[in-house]
Amino acid sequence: MQQIPPLWLDPETHLARHNPDHPILYFSPRVLHQVAQRFQAGFDGVVTYAVKANPHQAVLSNLVAAGISAFDVASPAEMAAVRLASPDAVMHYNNPVRSMAEIAAGISQDVASWSVDEQSELDKLAAVPRDKEIAVRFALPVEGAAYDFGSKFGAAPDEAVALLKRVAAEGWTPALCFHPGTQCEDAAAWVEYIHAAKRIVEAAGVSIARLNVGGGFAANRDGVAPDLERVFTAIKGAVFAAFGANHPQLICEPGRAMVSESFTLAARIKGMRQGGDMVFLNDGIYGGLVDIRDMGLPGRVEVVSATGNHRQAARTPRVVFGPTCDSLDRLPDGLPLPADTQVGDYVLFPGLGAYSSAMSTQFNGYGLSDVATVIELSGQARH
Repeated sequence: MQQIPPLWLDPETHLARHNPDHPILYFSPRVLHQVAQRFQAGFDGVVTYAVKANPHQAVLSNLVAAGISAFDVASPAEMAAVRLASPDAVMHYNNPVRSMAEIAAGISQDVASWSVDEQSELDKLAAVPRDKEIAVRFALPVEGAAYDFGSKFGAAPDEAVALLKRVAAEGWTPALCFHPGTQCEDAAAWVEYIHAAKRIVEAAGVSIARLNVGGGFAANRDGVAPDLERVFTAIKGAVFAAFGANHPQLICEPGRAMVSESFTLAARIKGMRQGGDMVFLNDGIYGGLVDIRDMGLPGRVEVVSATGNHRQAARTPRVVFGPTCDSLDRLPDGLPLPADTQVGDYVLFPGLGAYSSAMSTQFNGYGLSDVATVIELSGQARH
């Protein structure tokens, strides 16, 4: 008989019972279902999930259960993970640079949509069946995101016109796609891209079946939930303004915003120096906290004692190091922790479902691998 893992009430209950000496992620399927339903109710089109954010089978299978049937994949390994969760899932291969072996894998996995942003990359797709979709990915110098994806991927508008013409001429279903950049909080970025898409379509003289508006939707980092509905409304309005009632079908591919809030990471304090101003955790930038290095300190952090009680004293900024021997294993300075924080306590980082386990290494023998399932994420509920 299959063993079903235990379902804990919350991270505090599990920490008090087991006192784990390794970092651990706490996963709430309920929260993930709620976010998936929010996207499906608010976005006027097909909602897919960007697997790169968190490919854990618990995430993929729960998204399937929540009604997500299409996934944005970037490698054969992600394709295999999706197929394990859902044999009939629709896959969009939106990494525009691929080896011939990766293309063969995508064909064998019946990838439905492929992105392209350069003529030589389109040459490689000659064997892709003509009943599939090829979406031309374009990029603009648009601000509003934490960092820009356009410096790596995306054709300039003039090149996108030429690519779109060729996609249509060679018999694939033509589409367009873009990505406004990660943690984008400015709805105007999507609006500008959508109107640029209309200009590309007009210049190419090609009708597109679908417009993929990418990911980039912001996740909660400072205790204030992002206004996703405002972005959804802006996207819908811009599409009608640009294309009219007969607009192409819309697709979005959230990763960070879909999965972040359903996980909390707990790291234990191994040591404290300089009167507590310097803190050493059993996880760091080579583990599940790598995204904090790139995105900055989060606004929501809790400290819990070994008995599961929250520390309540006034907070002071600390210098925080990870567990490895590398001096670069350090969070941005100034993480505010309660004054009564002690060695053996746990620091809870809510909203770390994205780019935590997916990017964790095993450097120096440390890393993030353990996931416990909980009903509630109490750190999230406080905000």
